[in-house]
Amino acid sequence: MLSPVLIIIALLIKQEDCKPAFYRGVRVGRYGRPFRVFKFRTMVVDAEQIGGPSTSDDDSRITKVGRFIRKYKLDELPQLINVLTETFH
Repeated sequence: MLSPVLIIIALLIKQEDCKPAFYRGVRVGRYGRPFRVFKFRTMVVDAEQIGGPSTSDDDSRITKVGRFIRKYKLDELPQLINVLTETFH
């Protein structure tokens, strides 16, 4: 059901700067077990090296499309994949 929305968001991100549409990182989950997080990229590539770990709403590292998808929490949609992977892992 969400595939068309996910595809459109990914294309908008890719169109903005020709960089990858997704961000993959490592987070600590239940029982301190690390897991990979899969989200739409809302910031410039290598944002961790440019600035600090926390982000304010007016952070210059956030892209134009990123600002929109953060506002509506659309960057979190790919995390459904994370939840399903962890649930059935």
